[in-house]
Amino acid sequence: MEPVDVAFAIVGLGALLAGILPRLLERRPLSMPIAFLGFGMAVFLLPTGLPVPDPLAHPEVATHLTEIGVIVALMGAGLKIDRPFSRSGWSSTWRLLAVAMPFCIAAVALLGWWWAGLVPATALLLGSALAPTDPVLASDVQVGEPTDAEDSEDEVRFALTSEAGLNDGLAFPFVYAAIAIANTSLAPGDWLARWFTVDVLWKVGIGVGGGLLVGWLLGKLFFHAPRQLRLARHAEGFLALAATFLAYGLVEVVGGYGFLAVFVAARAIRAAERTHEYHAVLHDFAEQVERLLTVLLLLLFGGAVVGGLLAPLTVPAAAVGLALVFVLRPLVGWLSLRGAPGRPAEHWVIASFGIRGVGSFYYLAYATTKADFARADLVWATVGLVVVVSVLVHGIAATPVMQLLDRAGERTDESAPDRAAEPSVTGAAG
Repeated sequence: MEPVDVAFAIVGLGALLAGILPRLLERRPLSMPIAFLGFGMAVFLLPTGLPVPDPLAHPEVATHLTEIGVIVALMGAGLKIDRPFSRSGWSSTWRLLAVAMPFCIAAVALLGWWWAGLVPATALLLGSALAPTDPVLASDVQVGEPTDAEDSEDEVRFALTSEAGLNDGLAFPFVYAAIAIANTSLAPGDWLARWFTVDVLWKVGIGVGGGLLVGWLLGKLFFHAPRQLRLARHAEGFLALAATFLAYGLVEVVGGYGFLAVFVAARAIRAAERTHEYHAVLHDFAEQVERLLTVLLLLLFGGAVVGGLLAPLTVPAAAVGLALVFVLRPLVGWLSLRGAPGRPAEHWVIASFGIRGVGSFYYLAYATTKADFARADLVWATVGLVVVVSVLVHGIAATPVMQLLDRAGERTDESAPDRAAEPSVTGAAG
């Protein structure tokens, strides 16, 4: 029995289950990520002859696999949000990004240094890797497919989707800060200015600007080109991948944050012709590819867990990870949402469902290819524990909690003040 033949069979079975399980698990307190994490653990416990996935031994492979998974999910997230960019309409998002994310990074880094005994660079890497909420594993608490109604989304699903779409790119400067500290013995004054001007201002600016430009050009090609070239007429969903890789690749080539560019490009495509049915075609194709990639990544993650990924874990490091999931994110998230649209119950749900996942693995794998971090194995183990706990706890709680909010009528479609009157960041109408 050749391991490659076993791998084909397992991937085929996983793809089949990816088509069946969403229907079987619908409205049940069990998520697809839980099922596939368990499936991956079972597969690699059996004597199949498959090599155990080890992200520490193969960081470049881990980087690119997780990279693809994240950018496809970001395109899908950007396409399915109906609410246009605005200052007040996205108030919850801005608060989560500007307040909750940096405070969580600082708190985890401090605990990692003081409590878990990590050196400053490694502690900051831990905080940065655990900063982004995940667009890949959080589908149960995100908005649905694109619709014509700009105010159809409740505040919980909108905030969690938009936060996941943007913080995967905006956490990158903190990862670069950790890399800079690990690579130099210089005082902060010798690298801090370059970090702020290049890794923060320049790369974020290029990510946003490049994403807007690519999205605007693709929007013209999809919806406003001469009839024979107007791609929306042909309803070809695979062009979602073209938009994803084009936005990501071009912006990365010129030195910007590709994650940020993909999400912004998707929003610019929506703004080009907001109510066109082609958005649903693009989103559905991106979602199908994302689901297949999720199956693969969770299978490998399950294999890594049973293969010893969590073995280096210490009690203090585990306490830091659990503190993030159960104390830091809920508390800081709730405080950041004070005064934002929504009711207290919604604020608590938004704050509590900061799901961690594939994006955290990407940042860890990327950083360890750029610098040597002391106790990188402990950081991998801590992040692995956090993702396992997040998948289990949030996966079980998501469906009943969202059903409870919906039944209680805890929606805020009407609570955000005059969203339509706010100017769109993309400059498009609506």
